[in-house]
Amino acid sequence: MTEIVDVETEAGAARVTWHEAAEPRLLLALGHGAGGGIEARDLRALAAALPAHGVTVALVEQPWRVAGKKLAPAPKTLDLGWRGVWPALTRPGLPVVSGGRSAGARVACRTAAELGARAVLALSFPLHPPGRPEKSRAEELLGTGVPTLVVQGGNDPFGRPAEFPAGGHELVEVPHGDHGFAVPKRAPLGQEEALAVITGAVAAWTGSLG
Repeated sequence: MTEIVDVETEAGAARVTWHEAAEPRLLLALGHGAGGGIEARDLRALAAALPAHGVTVALVEQPWRVAGKKLAPAPKTLDLGWRGVWPALTRPGLPVVSGGRSAGARVACRTAAELGARAVLALSFPLHPPGRPEKSRAEELLGTGVPTLVVQGGNDPFGRPAEFPAGGHELVEVPHGDHGFAVPKRAPLGQEEALAVITGAVAAWTGSLG
């Protein structure tokens, strides 16, 4: 079942698209990146696959996207919007995993502890700006305080898997994937296979959370 609900926050109106599991044991909230919305291939794939594994997926559109703006606001405003949506995501007895892709992953990492997230899913975490490894954002990732899974493309210019610091998180590589998990036509695995790596890893990981 899919349902779309608008949620008022101090940053403006956000929008949640619910993909319900028949018998949920966990809720996964996913935010989008700064360059796109919830139509991203990895977010769509997870929303389609996880309800069958007992995970309700909530795809969250930040207020700036709902308002039709083209540029994402400052990180503090993104965090404000995420905090405002959080009460609408919580249900009695149902743990919430906070997650997102790219900028949305950073938001989830920064706010996980204060919001009481069960865990964090970081898709295409932007470890640093392309070509600027000295501008590391590893502190955000390492500071979640909860179990954290990073799913990263092998060719992500914002941080390849080998660049990530050890400890504090699990990491799954999507071979040949770029920042959007697109794989080149010459790659030994196709696009659907790449998405299956993501959905399989996340399904297994959420299963381990109880």
